Amino acid sequence: MAAPVAVVLAALVVLRRLDVNTALVAGVLIVLPLGFMAARHLGDLWSVIRFAERLRAGSSSAALDAPPPRAAGSLVAAELAQALGRFHKSVAVEQQRLDAEAAASGAVFDSLPDPLLILDADRRILRANDAAANLFGESLAGRELIQVLRHPAVLDAVQAVLAGGAGSRQVEFVLPVPVVRELSARAVGLVRGGERPMAILTFQDLTAIKRAEQMRADFVANASHELRTPLATLIGFIETLQGPARDDSEARQRFLGIMREQAERMARLIRDLLSLSQIELNEHTPPQNRVDVREAIGSVVDMLQMQAAAKGMRIDTEAPAALPPVVGERDELIQVFQNLIDNAIKYGRPNTPVTVTVRLPRGDASRRIGAPALAVSVSDRGEGIAREHLPRLTERFYRVDSARSRALGGTGLGLAIVKHVLNRHRGSLTIESEEGQGSTFTVFLPAADGAIPAN
Repeated sequence: MAAPVAVVLAALVVLRRLDVNTALVAGVLIVLPLGFMAARHLGDLWSVIRFAERLRAGSSSAALDAPPPRAAGSLVAAELAQALGRFHKSVAVEQQRLDAEAAASGAVFDSLPDPLLILDADRRILRANDAAANLFGESLAGRELIQVLRHPAVLDAVQAVLAGGAGSRQVEFVLPVPVVRELSARAVGLVRGGERPMAILTFQDLTAIKRAEQMRADFVANASHELRTPLATLIGFIETLQGPARDDSEARQRFLGIMREQAERMARLIRDLLSLSQIELNEHTPPQNRVDVREAIGSVVDMLQMQAAAKGMRIDTEAPAALPPVVGERDELIQVFQNLIDNAIKYGRPNTPVTVTVRLPRGDASRRIGAPALAVSVSDRGEGIAREHLPRLTERFYRVDSARSRALGGTGLGLAIVKHVLNRHRGSLTIESEEGQGSTFTVFLPAADGAIPAN
């Protein structure tokens, strides 16, 4: 305001309406109050600016409610400060709402049952949910996709959606370790305005579906092959009893005994097939329980003692006084020990022992399954198995001597069940045999975490 006042006074001097001294006095009298007022309001404005700085620094609500110290004499400055305080409060409320929504979204994201990855334009993982961490490991954020998953079809699908070549791509692939899994991956591209594209990569586990399909096919093929002979036998004897042997009581008793044996054989076969199918269905899901191996073996030995005694055999158990638990399902491990001890009784020589040994292996034996392990060996004194048969013993229906196996009541599925149970338990099986001396089947099972102290 000082500049217009100076111009007016100068014009009056030029027109000789005022002399110079009068103009100077008038200018001073007018400009000094204006300067005082400007300085006062300038101080108010500095107070408002400092108040705004407190807002930006996040001062307490009580401090923000009070007007700035210099604003008390200026109504405009005080109202401006109060408006800034109200704006800050509204921004804080909105920020709290956004934080709550982000936390809820994060909880939903992590609770999704299917693995999910969010990738940037360089195929770097921005975020992964809990299911993805369980599948690929922890600390995924910040890593490149190729470091986590090296399957070419999946990488190509992600690259295609990032390049804009397709809105989404879906591929099926196989993860071979730690157990074989069949998965479906779906990549979806995201483009937001002028930003670089992103991709969402989701996975669906198809293992159970694929195995169910395969099991149905295998069951039909295996059942039709293995059941054909006993069914044909039953039909033949029934026709004989209805015809020529109708009145022959001696033949009827003999035929009924054979028919009973064949029916029991079919029942065992169907039971083992169903058991194997159930085990294969859950094979990709590792167990979580702890099992006392000594107690499990003891229950199996008690069950089979009478069967061994019928051949003049005994079952000897050797185990350390203190054994760590293993990670597993008790019923399935009992089935493993029962199959191995039952085979040792069937194929061992009469009046010889069956030895069950439990130990804590070290070195190569423990590294076999990549973790501290417990080893359970079952040894017999039978005829032994020729070396060429050993690699195939765990195949379905594979028999070294088919006639002898059927005569002893075997279905050809016992060792296949053992193999698949151990696959689920992340264990392993070794077979050692010498013809004429006997065989030893050794099961390695991972010990529970912390159960075996490090050397």
